[in-house]
Amino acid sequence: VQLQASGGGLVQTGGSLRLSCASSGFTLDYYAVGWFRQVPGKRREGVSYISSSGGSANYAESVKGRFTISRDNAKSTVYLQMNSLKPEDTAVYYCAAGPTAGWDVWYDYWGQGTLVTVSS
Repeated sequence: VQLQASGGGLVQTGGSLRLSCASSGFTLDYYAVGWFRQVPGKRREGVSYISSSGGSANYAESVKGRFTISRDNAKSTVYLQMNSLKPEDTAVYYCAAGPTAGWDVWYDYWGQGTLVTVSS
């Protein structure tokens, strides 16, 4: 049972990346998924989350209008499209899956993280 986050990399300010979160060993379709990020030495912060159906989503104020979360349940994959990236978006990004979408809720599974670096 595993959750795999991928798609990170190095991008210039203003650039775009798309992160993917895929499951193995369980069906992601039944789970809400959240994206979180963490910079070494700082607290982990919520970036976005989406309900299991995809019918509702939410974003941190710092990424609203720039990031879009979506899911393709046929592929058991959740995406985070990140546009207009800023240096302050640099972090390790984690996806998590759980029964309820939210910031301060329990997530059953966590991915290993993918590093996003935005150069100025």
